[in-house]
Amino acid sequence: MHASTVRLNITLPTAIADSLKQFAAPRQQSRFIAEAVTQKIKVLQNEQMEKVLVEGYQATKKEGQRITEEFGACDLEGWHEY
Repeated sequence: MHASTVRLNITLPTAIADSLKQFAAPRQQSRFIAEAVTQKIKVLQNEQMEKVLVEGYQATKKEGQRITEEFGACDLEGWHEY
């Protein structure tokens, strides 16, 4: 089963087009470009997710510290027995 496709008219710098011709046969250039774009999108999505996670952790940092301090005494209970 083939994925649906859309035809695009893109413009590339000459140097990139020349490099593309070196690494992809004429009938395989679309696939090469699609794979490269897919890879770049995954990198950007991962960077975006990491940014969201960092922001989330920073937003809840004070709450986490408060909870740690609040239950700190409980964490130490019974340690003198060991």
